[in-house]
Amino acid sequence: MPPRGQRANARAPPLTQNNNAQRRTLWPYVRLLLTTLATLSLAAVSAEVSKLSLTPVYGSIPPIASLDWLRGGLEHDQRYIAMIISVSLAKMFFSKRTVGLSKHFAIWGFFVPSMQSGLYSVSGRLGPIWGPRTTYLLTSVPLSCLSLLHLVNLIAEAFPLAIFVEGAATRSLIEFCSSGLGTLLLTGTLYHFLARIKTYLENRLPLFMMLTSGTHAIFSRFGLQTVMALLYTQLGASLERFKLVLTAILPLLHLAFVCPHLPLPYNTDVLNSTLRAEGYSLVARQESLTGYISVLDNINAGYRVMRCDHSLLGGEYLNRPRGSKYNEPVYTIFLTLEAVRLLQTKSSGSQQVATSKQRHALVIGVGIGTAPAALIAHGVHTTTVEIDRVVHDFATKYFDLPRNHTSVIGDATKVVGDMQKAKEMRNTYDYIIHDVFTGGAEPINLFTREFIMGLSDLLRPDGIIAINYAGDLLLPIATSVVRTVESIFPKCRLYRESPLPKAPEAMDYTNMVMFCRKSPEAFTFRDPVEADFLGSPARRQHLKPQHEIPASYFKAGRRQKGEILRRGHISREMQKSTMASAAGHWYLMRTVLPDVVWENW
Repeated sequence: MPPRGQRANARAPPLTQNNNAQRRTLWPYVRLLLTTLATLSLAAVSAEVSKLSLTPVYGSIPPIASLDWLRGGLEHDQRYIAMIISVSLAKMFFSKRTVGLSKHFAIWGFFVPSMQSGLYSVSGRLGPIWGPRTTYLLTSVPLSCLSLLHLVNLIAEAFPLAIFVEGAATRSLIEFCSSGLGTLLLTGTLYHFLARIKTYLENRLPLFMMLTSGTHAIFSRFGLQTVMALLYTQLGASLERFKLVLTAILPLLHLAFVCPHLPLPYNTDVLNSTLRAEGYSLVARQESLTGYISVLDNINAGYRVMRCDHSLLGGEYLNRPRGSKYNEPVYTIFLTLEAVRLLQTKSSGSQQVATSKQRHALVIGVGIGTAPAALIAHGVHTTTVEIDRVVHDFATKYFDLPRNHTSVIGDATKVVGDMQKAKEMRNTYDYIIHDVFTGGAEPINLFTREFIMGLSDLLRPDGIIAINYAGDLLLPIATSVVRTVESIFPKCRLYRESPLPKAPEAMDYTNMVMFCRKSPEAFTFRDPVEADFLGSPARRQHLKPQHEIPASYFKAGRRQKGEILRRGHISREMQKSTMASAAGHWYLMRTVLPDVVWENW
């Protein structure tokens, strides 16, 4: 029997030269795994930021339709297969060339912001559908393909280092991975993980940008794309990194001194010089949760507007009329929303102006604050719910929204849901105004039956709700919104901003306000008195609702197609309808402001 010390030493194998060599061979695989995760993460972030960079020029169309095929999953679209096949074919037939190409793929990342900036200038000719597709396919998609190709080459090079198989098995494994099928499966697997990371980032990246907005230019859309390109360079050798930086000098100089989209002082001056040539001036801008928010002055016409991506949240004339407490709004539909105070029924009679001081209002969506400011002026205790803090801050700083109101910053679905659960909040509000719009389309989740039911629970039995819908009334989504609202409220009256077209048209884009009550009793609107106008000539003309839509309007022709919108169960047809409405809004916005204003942000 060996001594005790010798028995203890026998339990652990001695550290030999072979063991050390085996441990050293594991490091390339750990490094390969880390490189793969880093490359896929950078590619995913770059793709999502690139997609966000399109929304100021094309609105909500890229995330709704044009780019959803990059989210992953066979059920979305088969075009994503083209990316996998392209990478696989390049690897199979141009293997030696792709090795050199993939080592320098980071160069492309530096040129993406400059290429996007240049392609913006042809957005008016490309339109809202082909514009985002073309821009994305020429800028971000090649970067994703090159990233996948880079990883395929790295993994293929790593197989000869394998220590888990020997002899013929190793050679068979190498041959398989070099074959077309192996490359195809490898590329598809990498793309699957890339799509998963993109899906994870899709809702979190805008939140990150909101939390970091205004802190530094590197957290802007174009700033983040440049940061991603710089991080890409860290994946190569030190000498190659030096060459990459030298190659990237030209696009970096363009970004620093020419590009108007980077929120730096010099770039802002470049933007303002371009806008002034068109008669506009930038007052403020900031990238946030719902998109690119800016305030613009029309120098010649004398009005100010707030922009969110490719839509306008409202505007007002800067020259206040004599005797008026507020500036005149550019868009009169927001005045019609104030008609909730003019509610009149047989049982209640006219609501006198003096009673407003005892009433409470809930406003979903602030915009520039036209409607809530009027309610506050009439003494109504007003609570606003706005998802984007920047929108609320700009409304109070650059427009007429007073600060003496209760402001809730958060997602309306969660805020209303929490209120709905609190018993003391039920039947609280006399007036509810639902006015949400961003990026060129209404958020469908705020028009679902569940959300509208939540608002109904917060409304008093004798209260009234006004729901503003902006879109093409000929599309099924408009009919679905009306049917969803009418499935909850037994009595509704619908009004449009402009008169019904006399002749049939291909598109009927307008604002529609639905006034609804929880009681089936008929209601009207009293004639406004002098105090209701707040000294505003525009309110004299537009405060009382006009252009009522007949009940048969949404039951005729193609308008009869519609469904009850439910949370988490929005059909593909409704999504396509929303995209079509957003496209119509895009063309409308291009008639309101010049192309140059939209393209230069």
